[in-house]
Amino acid sequence: MADTKVFDETSTERQPHDLNETTLWKDFLSLIKVGIVNSNAITTFTGIWLALYFSGKGFLANIDIVLFTLIGSSLVIAGSCAINNYYDRDIDHLMERTKERPTVTGKMYPLQALWVGISLLTIGLIFMLATTITATIISLVGVVTYVFLYTMWSKRLYTINTVIGSVSGAVPPLIGWAAVDADLSVIAWVLFLIMFIWQPPHFLALAMRRTEEYRAANIPMLPVVHGFDVTKRQIMIWIACLLPLPLYLYQLGNGFVIFATVLNIVWFAIGLKGFKNKELEMKWATKMFIYSINYLTILFVSMVLFTIV
Repeated sequence: MADTKVFDETSTERQPHDLNETTLWKDFLSLIKVGIVNSNAITTFTGIWLALYFSGKGFLANIDIVLFTLIGSSLVIAGSCAINNYYDRDIDHLMERTKERPTVTGKMYPLQALWVGISLLTIGLIFMLATTITATIISLVGVVTYVFLYTMWSKRLYTINTVIGSVSGAVPPLIGWAAVDADLSVIAWVLFLIMFIWQPPHFLALAMRRTEEYRAANIPMLPVVHGFDVTKRQIMIWIACLLPLPLYLYQLGNGFVIFATVLNIVWFAIGLKGFKNKELEMKWATKMFIYSINYLTILFVSMVLFTIV
């Protein structure tokens, strides 16, 4: 174990704190929340791919747009996440999954983290400007929603913070589509809706597993304020809202519609199993969380595959 430090909020002095040894690169990846960046790159790419497919444009012929969009959107997301870490450094030490972020351990000064975020955000938007104005504006909407409406406003005040944050998490496929075709089609908006509706059950399941940590950080997540019963009902309602959406993607073929519908039904069925068993609530939340992660990746990758086969 290394003898590292934690920032005091009122000075640049550091306090001792035992943490695992990390590298500068690992700290950077933690700062930008690389897992979020990577998962959003998948949904952005799907938006790009489907826009090219339905507009009859070639992938290789538009590889510049593909690269500008993937790099630009990833940098925008990374920058937003870094700013989120800068802002939340006063509460991140209270939560197990965030206590070793460099803004908490003192391996990165707060202003360093802020400027890294602003720099990545600025470079990302420049890359996005090489695509379309529409894609750039949507990227900005995502930034404003995540940084200001979610991180700085609703996260610490309202249980609806999850829904507000879902707007920013839902824009990547819309960004990808708009970078190729600024005239957003119904399919593009369905991709947005899938991402928007997917997030509350995903994050509410996580909140159930981390309820005491959120309580300690004084973050009013739904299970903290209203308990598990209300949270579980809302999770099921959100999943139910996903059920009809594959029908609007019929242009991807009957095979995809059936496949996506099965994915939705399985998720709903997993939720029903053990729904009323209070003794297994943590196990239930864990299953729902894990399935939600796999669901999103499988669904968006399948959209691409069904246009190839």
